[in-house]
Amino acid sequence: MRKILAVWAAKLSAIAGRMIGKKSSSTPGTIALKICPNLIRILAKNVEKGIIVTCGTNGKTTTNNLLNTALLKCGYTTVCNTLGANMVNGIATAFAMACDLKGQFSADYAVLEIDEASARRVFEHLKPNYMIITNLFRDQLDRYGEIDITVDLLNQAIDMAGDVKLILNGDDPLTAQFGDGRNAKYFGISEQVLPQIDETKEGQFCLKCGHEQKYNYFHYSQLGDYYCPSCGNARPHIDFDATDISLSGAMKFKVNKTVDIDVNYRGFYNIYNILAVYSALSVMGIETGGFNRALAEYKPQIGRMELIDLGKPVILNLAKNPAGFNQAIQTVMLDKRRKDVIVAINDLANDGRDVSWLWDVDFDKLYDENLNTLTTTGIRLYDISLRFKYADVKVDYITKNMKEAIKRCLSTKAEVCYILVNYTALYPTQNTMLEIKRELENGGVENV
Repeated sequence: MRKILAVWAAKLSAIAGRMIGKKSSSTPGTIALKICPNLIRILAKNVEKGIIVTCGTNGKTTTNNLLNTALLKCGYTTVCNTLGANMVNGIATAFAMACDLKGQFSADYAVLEIDEASARRVFEHLKPNYMIITNLFRDQLDRYGEIDITVDLLNQAIDMAGDVKLILNGDDPLTAQFGDGRNAKYFGISEQVLPQIDETKEGQFCLKCGHEQKYNYFHYSQLGDYYCPSCGNARPHIDFDATDISLSGAMKFKVNKTVDIDVNYRGFYNIYNILAVYSALSVMGIETGGFNRALAEYKPQIGRMELIDLGKPVILNLAKNPAGFNQAIQTVMLDKRRKDVIVAINDLANDGRDVSWLWDVDFDKLYDENLNTLTTTGIRLYDISLRFKYADVKVDYITKNMKEAIKRCLSTKAEVCYILVNYTALYPTQNTMLEIKRELENGGVENV
């Protein structure tokens, strides 16, 4: 009876939330767990073939949702937290929403994005059969602390999971270490692709002996073909590797020299997301013949290089830490069109109050001859403007009004506008873009 009441309460909460414009991805689960604290454990028993979870600093929402799309295209039924609510309450919401009014549901797979610091708490309620870890970077220092704390938390979670099959980014020494002595497969990019320009590296030192690591080549941050000249610790054997990579036009590469991937995605980092999903499907024993079709039909979550046509292309991207921002900047710079760029930084609880991470971003690389204007906004607009000053990148406009910033960019001669935002600026910015789109459709937007 508690289970049924919990499901009803969650569904009513979700309906009420949608009526007032909320996503309702966590609150329904919070309510449900108050009524039935073991709801997740009860409902997880209805997953017939397996539970697969995705953890990591960057890319876990894309990886998780792309995997879910691929499984659905293969004809499987799933339960998935597609909105990215990745703590215990969000998992409870996903399971409750999958139920009928009798509190019943069945699914072949549960496909769950899990916050790395919350994995231990989630695994108290369910045990995954498969676990993807995408990468580890510094993120929200006031919440996670330094990387070694996150590593300890994930090690504890993996031990709790028991006989779990790990799918790990072998190019990341911080992530690859979780496979030591465990059942693990590794994915990675097995050739030099990007210019070898120094940037901030999280895992500079060997995890075995503490000496500085060397690289045959690296991709970004600490990801690459690493080795320790002192003790011999090195990048593991890669089970699923990407080669023959082309980033001009559509993204193309081969997996294990035989499988051709051809997708119209932006961002070098998406190769890792695609590799993670392909690796997981292979480890799970699922046919990958229609993988390119699943990639083509996948709809990215909000703010993952999301393009909205406002008379010119305006591209919204979430960048929430140094590694993510550096990759976003690289993607922007690979676009050779004349461009306006807007950067919005907030410091609310979900962003992390500490914005000192801005000084670890290579903002100096944002400048080139195709940069038309740079605008800063958000709660910490003066902090990011100061950071650009020290990077010798000229800020053209500073405004607290995102709508004003976007309208100004629409009035310039630039061919494209990129908007880079952190967490809490994401949904308001998308809402502003859609508001401008409606205004355009109803007769135009006044220039600023």
